[in-house]
Amino acid sequence: MAKDKVVLAYSGGLDTTVIIPWLKENYDYDVIAVCIDVGQCDDWEHIKARALKTGASACYVVDARQEYVEEYIWPALKANAVYEDEYLLGTSTARPLIGKILVEYARQEGAVAICHGATGKGNDQVRFELAIKAFAPDLKVIAAWRDPKWNMDSREAEIKFLEDRGLEVPMKKDQSYSRDENIWHISHEGLELEKTSNEPNYKHMLKNTVVPEEAGAGEYVTIEWEKGIPVSLNGKKMNGLELMLELNKIAGRNGVGIADICENRCVGMKSRGVYETPAGTVLYFAHRMMDHICLDRDTYHYKQQVALRLAELIYDGKVFTPLYDALMAFVDSTQQTVTGWTKVKLVKGMIRAAGSDSKYSLYNENIASFTTGELYDHKDAQGFITLFGLPLKVRAMMEQSVGEGRAIAESKSLKKRPTE
Repeated sequence: MAKDKVVLAYSGGLDTTVIIPWLKENYDYDVIAVCIDVGQCDDWEHIKARALKTGASACYVVDARQEYVEEYIWPALKANAVYEDEYLLGTSTARPLIGKILVEYARQEGAVAICHGATGKGNDQVRFELAIKAFAPDLKVIAAWRDPKWNMDSREAEIKFLEDRGLEVPMKKDQSYSRDENIWHISHEGLELEKTSNEPNYKHMLKNTVVPEEAGAGEYVTIEWEKGIPVSLNGKKMNGLELMLELNKIAGRNGVGIADICENRCVGMKSRGVYETPAGTVLYFAHRMMDHICLDRDTYHYKQQVALRLAELIYDGKVFTPLYDALMAFVDSTQQTVTGWTKVKLVKGMIRAAGSDSKYSLYNENIASFTTGELYDHKDAQGFITLFGLPLKVRAMMEQSVGEGRAIAESKSLKKRPTE
């Protein structure tokens, strides 16, 4: 009789390598390992061989990089979605896609369960499982670190588990930071970062970014946009994947995109991490430049509010929800005229605006100029200010009539200033 199948989100790291024999021993499943490449730069052939050697009955490798960039990163970019002021949602944008692909393989393989190796303290368990619930509420989810049959509570215990079975250990015992990498970013947690009083050891830590003070003299980057999506880099048309790969190199060598954040996880605790998001940081900056010239005041200001809510939804793994779809429909409508070019200069970790233009630009030199012209007369402002300030004037008149408030002559809000 054929065994039931479980699809495992397999990264080739320590946790998921342990999970393959653990699943076979505790659930007697056939394990289908699925490796999803969202830009980790891993040796997938070696990882696939490891999965099979460790006991997986099959291992599939999916190149989802371009899908990730164009269907998950670009929407967040168009929205200018940033979590807690600095986090550009690197891991957050990738997890829903990974969860969806796991469901696709579970359906193709006729699996009864999906397993992941996210810990019970992190955000990723939430993101994976919300994606699975959205597409396959009938499938069982096995979260190894929360499972009552899981009796390993440290990396040392996991290493011993593999060594006891004569299996390859895919890491050294002195492994440094806990990292998550994709084409959008790389995160670093652990070691000195576990104390907020410590400065990050950037020279030891950074992988994709030069320490800013050690970067060169800087360089210019020009990006062309079509409806809020970058389509060209320094005059060369590129698809999303090509553009990300090239811009990561440029921004990385200029020290751009490092963020040290103590953030609020959706599971209720704070965590500190250092994120490298070189290309993403440039793109967010340059995209805001396009929004600034192409969107009217009311739309831009409301879009800022929408961006905050979208960032929360993405961070919490609520991408496959009606609210996300509705808010993204609003964002897409705002981007219909966000077409043109932006130029920035990258200098030792900083980004400076160096010009932008669009045929849809709402900037009108005839109006913005200090010179009085037909479209705007300085005298026109008088009536506007009279009406705009009318509520303030009416309130102040009331305060004077009752002898209370900031508008009275002896108001405590008014300070005495020196006269000599």
